[in-house]
Amino acid sequence: MMYLSNYHSHSLFCDGRSTPEDFVKFALSAGFKAYGFSSHSPLPFETNWNMSASDLTAYLEHTAYLKEKYKGRIELYTSLEIDYLDETYNPSISYFREMPLDYRIGSVHLIPVARKLVETNMVSIDGPFEAFAKAVEIHFGGDVKRLVRRYYGSSMRMVEAGDIDIVGHMDKIYMNGQQCAGFSLDSDWYTALVKDYIHLIAEKNLMVEINTKNLIRRQHTYPHRMFFSLLKELDIPVMVNSDCHFPHLVNDGRKEAFELLHAYGFKSTRELIGGKWTDVPL
Repeated sequence: MMYLSNYHSHSLFCDGRSTPEDFVKFALSAGFKAYGFSSHSPLPFETNWNMSASDLTAYLEHTAYLKEKYKGRIELYTSLEIDYLDETYNPSISYFREMPLDYRIGSVHLIPVARKLVETNMVSIDGPFEAFAKAVEIHFGGDVKRLVRRYYGSSMRMVEAGDIDIVGHMDKIYMNGQQCAGFSLDSDWYTALVKDYIHLIAEKNLMVEINTKNLIRRQHTYPHRMFFSLLKELDIPVMVNSDCHFPHLVNDGRKEAFELLHAYGFKSTRELIGGKWTDVPL
């Protein structure tokens, strides 16, 4: 019987579509044992999807209030999904290290194409394909391989820098990348990048989420299921996270993801129980 939890979620503090408490109520109705808030962290610039730095105190206070209110009914945890931009702004800087968080998710959504960290100098790997394709043309000479290599370079630097617990949607670049000429999921150049990244994650003893945000809609998991065998071979701990932005999707794709994990021979997921990461049998 699968352990019902979700450690990657968004609310009105960033680009989620409802209050944190609404997500808790849906989690309770589905029989969840644990739930983590992980709003998109503040960035050096404002976007329509990340939390403003000015809202951080309210976020921490509100999630602390919910922890107390629902104590004994569900374990609630406070986190952030923190972006790696470059060596000056990433999960390892003191600004994030000093925050009273229960765990930290490290993710790469943006690739800087100029030194100054402003939104106009960022290429998003996570938005509409049209914007992605345009960025490949403008900033990478139409060569998607250049952008993909930059993405995994940033990802590996994030893991090397440290101060994260969970690697978020580790290969989401393929969502848009696979629609570009010159990209193939099973090409040697691409699989070598991902395998090197997975080996580094194992070396640093980090956890990897099986992100199900697009599992039902697009049949995507992040990481792609073709890399599940390597995760298992290297004994990398995994958990299933829905990366939900709508309350009714807190459990989206979990059953299907657990079936995949069973099929690939996984025996457990890593869960936060009483504040400690624990392996729970599938």
